Amino acid sequence: MQQRKITDDLEALLQILPTPIEQALRVANQGDNLLEIILDLGRVPEARFVDRELVLDPREVTDEDLNHVIAGIGQFTGDNRAGIERTLHRISCIRNRQGRVIGLTCRVGRAVYGVIDIIEDIVNSGQSILLLGKPGVGKTTLLREAARILGEKTRVIVVDTSNEIGGDGDIPHPAIGKARRMQVAAPELQHEVMIEAVENHMPQVIVIDEIGRQQEAAAARTIAERGVQLIGTAHGITLDNLLMNPTLSDLVGGIECVTLSDEEARRRGTQKSVLERRAPPTFDVLIEIQDRQRMAVHHDVAAAVDALLRGRVLVPEVRYRDETGQVRIKRAPAPPPINRGMVAGEAGRLPFEKRHNGPTLRDVPVDAQPDAQPNAQPNAQPLSAVATPGTSQAARIYPYGVGRGRLVQAAQNLGVPVAIVDSLDDAQAVVTLKNYYRKHPQPIAEAERRRIPVYVLRANTVNQMESCLGDIFGVPVEMEDPVERAIAETQEAIRRVLAGSSSEELQPASAEIRRLQHDMARGANLVSHSYGNEPRRRVRIFLG
Repeated sequence: MQQRKITDDLEALLQILPTPIEQALRVANQGDNLLEIILDLGRVPEARFVDRELVLDPREVTDEDLNHVIAGIGQFTGDNRAGIERTLHRISCIRNRQGRVIGLTCRVGRAVYGVIDIIEDIVNSGQSILLLGKPGVGKTTLLREAARILGEKTRVIVVDTSNEIGGDGDIPHPAIGKARRMQVAAPELQHEVMIEAVENHMPQVIVIDEIGRQQEAAAARTIAERGVQLIGTAHGITLDNLLMNPTLSDLVGGIECVTLSDEEARRRGTQKSVLERRAPPTFDVLIEIQDRQRMAVHHDVAAAVDALLRGRVLVPEVRYRDETGQVRIKRAPAPPPINRGMVAGEAGRLPFEKRHNGPTLRDVPVDAQPDAQPNAQPNAQPLSAVATPGTSQAARIYPYGVGRGRLVQAAQNLGVPVAIVDSLDDAQAVVTLKNYYRKHPQPIAEAERRRIPVYVLRANTVNQMESCLGDIFGVPVEMEDPVERAIAETQEAIRRVLAGSSSEELQPASAEIRRLQHDMARGANLVSHSYGNEPRRRVRIFLG
């Protein structure tokens, strides 16, 4: 555990306050717990501590008091924030309709050295990290420490919009170490400075505080695509509510509405319009700061977002400091098997067909050699040689007319190794769609001539690709009927309400399933209503 050291330059903040307020704070003698000082015109001044609030003077704040503070600080910028040179304190003002200052919030800024130890391994991994948390939970403190630690060995640029990371004045606070700082003239120009930092100064890491506008989210994506590590913060509580924020959802891939075919919608048991992730996330890792000593870590943002949109929950890794200050890590449990009612390969209609003349892939011995063919690769292995559960080798798959990104996503969901190849010469299997297979194009005909297994999907969806890969690798992929599951859940909820429960809330479901649940409630002479927004809309059942 690193030794934590806290510097706050509190004396500099006390010296700009009116004398009665300064003296009251010195008498209180609780500088370590002081969060902010509130000065509102015509009200008594207050100090807010970690555990309480304190009235500093029975006399109401006057214009003279406010002007006394303003005279000792820098100029207010477009975001109505100012600071004290070479410190981390932040003074924010409230103006009336004529632009006159009528209130001040003097927030204590502290540099806490050693606080990064709880996520230092992630910061040093080179992955882009988004810190999520409500105001005052310590996002900027972590960001400042990350800049200092990384600045020792890489080129770090801090884009400091409100001078909150590096402090006020032209010379940055020592808390950011060797990292360089670029100040932003106005908050609305932050996205331009972000791009300028990449183009002009060749950083390896860019640190950004408070990404809050759509232009900043777009600039962050541009930077990430150029191979620069990003470490940023955003206001929020969980990944779920960030995903529902239309301005910032692009940071985690964004959401788009996709229309399914009738057959696919029936197979999924959902409505035809569903939500899916639009693009790869800008940030690789998302950390939810629950409080200063506890954090939830999503190591794979793409997988977490996909799970949320499918109605599944991936439990994040939890990190916290115990009573002795030691960092404890509660690893995330392994994701449950994909739940879809029947196991691929057993009785029932599979969402794909195998079109090849050889034996079943898993029945081919590992040391078997393929039949000699004029154009076959002499060293080619049967797919079973690498498609065995537990192997570290990747199965080489040639997708024809199939979404490559979705195929990779399906492999990641199942945890199986797959390598996408661009030539039949390197392929151990071919995956295509039914529409393409019917036309029998030259690559498919050539694959069959070489006796390369061809898997034919009915639709270009991740679910069907998961079933196909499950068959290739011998991994059970359960395929549950969502309607049957919803009926069982509704029956249990009705039983509980009839037994005396005031109400029972069901899991989020599609419009068709919710309609069925309402019908079942009416049949039991109970009342039901739907609550929430898609895709989290759900039914609640209660007595009439």
